[in-house]
Amino acid sequence: MNDFKFLIRAGLFTLAMFVLCIGGCMYGMPIYDVYEQGLRGEAELAKANYSKQVAVQEAHAKMESAKLLADAEVIRAEGVAKANKIIGDSLNNNEAYLRYLYINNLEHTQNQIIYVPTEANLPILERRK
Repeated sequence: MNDFKFLIRAGLFTLAMFVLCIGGCMYGMPIYDVYEQGLRGEAELAKANYSKQVAVQEAHAKMESAKLLADAEVIRAEGVAKANKIIGDSLNNNEAYLRYLYINNLEHTQNQIIYVPTEANLPILERRK
C-alpha cells in the first residue's frame, strides 16, 4: 500500500510540476516576446544609425574629392595659360618660323583640299596692318 501511495504522490507531483511548467511558459512567453521585440528594435535602430553615419561619411568624401578635383583642374588651367603665353610671346614678330610651320603642315596633309588666299596667283602668307 505504501508503494501505491508513493506512486500516486510521485504522479501527482510530476503532474503538478508539468502544470506549473506549462503555466510558467504561458505566463512567460508574452513577456519574453515583448523583451525580444525590444531587442530587435534596438538592433534595427543601431543599424539605421550606422547606415546614416556611413552615408554621411561617403557624402563628405565625395565633397572633398570634388573640391580636390576642382583645385587640380584650376592648377592645370593655370599651367596651360602660362604655356600659351610663352608660346604666344615666342611667336610674336617671328614671321619666318610661322611661315615654316605653315609650309610644314601643308606637307603633312594628304588627300585634302586646302584653299589658300591668293593675289595675282601668289599665295598671301602674311597680313598687312
